[in-house]
Amino acid sequence: MVYGAKLRGLTLAAGLAAMAGFVGTAAAETALERGAYLMRSVVACGNCHTPKGPKGELPGMELAGMSNLDVRTFWTTHAPNITQDKETGIGAWSDAQIIAAIREGKRPDGTIIGPPMPIGLYRNLSDRDVRAIVAYLRQVKPVKNAIPKSEYKIPLPPAYGPPVITVAEPPKSDKLAYGAYLAGPAAHCIECHSPMSKKGPDIENQLGAGGLQFKGPWGVSVSANITPTGLGKYNDAELKDMITTGKRANGTHLKPPMPYPYYAHMRDEDLEAIIAYLRSLPAKQGLQ
Repeated sequence: MVYGAKLRGLTLAAGLAAMAGFVGTAAAETALERGAYLMRSVVACGNCHTPKGPKGELPGMELAGMSNLDVRTFWTTHAPNITQDKETGIGAWSDAQIIAAIREGKRPDGTIIGPPMPIGLYRNLSDRDVRAIVAYLRQVKPVKNAIPKSEYKIPLPPAYGPPVITVAEPPKSDKLAYGAYLAGPAAHCIECHSPMSKKGPDIENQLGAGGLQFKGPWGVSVSANITPTGLGKYNDAELKDMITTGKRANGTHLKPPMPYPYYAHMRDEDLEAIIAYLRSLPAKQGLQ
């Protein structure tokens, strides 16, 4: 997966803004508190890694993996077990190995993690947040649940880039930069809501234009245009309601895999930052 100059520009801007440091209540959060907030809301790893049944997530199976997560022409992917089980999960991995898997797409055995894991975006997760995610993963109960290996009919890259050394985080006081961070590296909204190209979601040319298809028990859902072209007909309150409840202003419901049960726990200031950032994007023609 290749991500272009626009994403790099956003990351650079976020990194420069972060030099001012952290202020307010965020600085008082422990790593586990921050990790719990991220995992249960904006980052929503369980949306892919927790197995589902007809009534939602299976009880007692948090992050135990999900087979047939994404079946496309070029791959059949399975979300692995990321509980603390040492045999079928990641319980035997060190913190550094987990962070390398998240930000660099590299397992401890040297093999590369393929799509739809958004490594190109996760490379830009801040040091604080990636450590917080690890802190949360460490307290998830181990579940023995073997998941098949994903199969790819396309070659995976030898690496997604050089080793990630350190990543700063934009302060919440810079609303657009923080919104870009949340909608990009944290929640990867911009990946699911950009159309597919030969190199993956076309973030470089069609950022947020929508049109990416997802197949599942619900049928086929298509990601919406989240640039001002698609969002212009909604006010901020309506957008917040759609993101957190999955219900549009006209009463119709969004389909999976939009993780609104997780986003329901997102802090209002984070929702506002994401919406402000999305409204600042260049308008793109696409699915509305």
